[in-house]
Amino acid sequence: MVSQSSSGGREWIAERIVKLLEKSVLKPLKVEKVPYFELLARTKDNVYIDEKTQVIRLGNKKIRRKLSDIDEAKTFMRTVLIAAIIYEAIKYNKYPTIRDVFYDAKHTIPGTNIDTVEVQAESDNIIEDLEVMLGASREEMGLQTDVKCKVVGLMRVRSGRDIIDCSRQGEGGAYSPPTNVDRLEILDVDAEYVLVVEKDAVFNTLNMERYWEKNKCILITAGGQPDRPARRLVKRLNEELGLPVYVLTDADPYGFYIYSVYRIGSITLSHESVRLACPRARFIGVAVSDIYEYNLPKNVIIKAKDSDIKRAMELKSYPWFQSPAWQRELDLFLEKKEKAEIEAFSSKSLGFLEEKYLPEKIKSGHFII
Repeated sequence: MVSQSSSGGREWIAERIVKLLEKSVLKPLKVEKVPYFELLARTKDNVYIDEKTQVIRLGNKKIRRKLSDIDEAKTFMRTVLIAAIIYEAIKYNKYPTIRDVFYDAKHTIPGTNIDTVEVQAESDNIIEDLEVMLGASREEMGLQTDVKCKVVGLMRVRSGRDIIDCSRQGEGGAYSPPTNVDRLEILDVDAEYVLVVEKDAVFNTLNMERYWEKNKCILITAGGQPDRPARRLVKRLNEELGLPVYVLTDADPYGFYIYSVYRIGSITLSHESVRLACPRARFIGVAVSDIYEYNLPKNVIIKAKDSDIKRAMELKSYPWFQSPAWQRELDLFLEKKEKAEIEAFSSKSLGFLEEKYLPEKIKSGHFII
């Protein structure tokens, strides 16, 4: 047995919800004071890179959401409402989706035409606020989400009563882990590294070619912006098993940002970075410099859009893109104003990516961090 993560109960979260509502709502009302919720701000100006863990962390800036503030009263109400919904789910041993929570919270306030929540983003944001205030992830709360993560490779895991062999998922098939990856028990792994692929289509090609078998690796994708299960699984495979992690994305600022989310986390979920980010992840490409070093034909190189230029400028200012290597790549992108997809290597020959580019990059040991 390699590792096992205990699932535990959720009663402690229910207790924290009660204490939160007592402190922020009931006690102030009893002494005729204005109720308010206080929490750490999840904003760009309140995050920093933790030197010890090398991930994005929340700073100490706090915000208050007062019932008496006309701009915050609705958010205050939503917080109480959604906290109560989560409490009820725990009490009756239910495991709702975050979409379920949205619909449960959505109703029209009597005597008005005002809805408590109008779009799911509003309830999702409150759930993240509650994560910060309760010190509990939504996975620990038992909230379910659509899982984009797919994994294939020589690995067996136990999920509930079932043992899943991730190398036996049918032709081109892959295993999709549960929302709470910590409930997985990793039984055994026969791999030398983890290859995280930005794009679902590229993952499918590598899977069909059985790249994972030929090169003894674990293949993972989340089909673009990584979801929490993908990030947590990558973290566990690196931290618990010591497997190197390489991230493969398109040669554009959006792909580079996806890499950074795997490596150091995101601003929105900075409160979860320690659990989700994998600071030892390395960028294997595609780098902007690869476009020219591998002499990709002009007809497969894509002209950058204004949104790409803007995104690159943003990345240049982020503390986690300040290494000389990343600054060179971003400067080259802004100079050339050109980008390329992973699949552009097929212009050299079918199979070039898996037979030449990836093996060369891994063997060289030269990765951008």
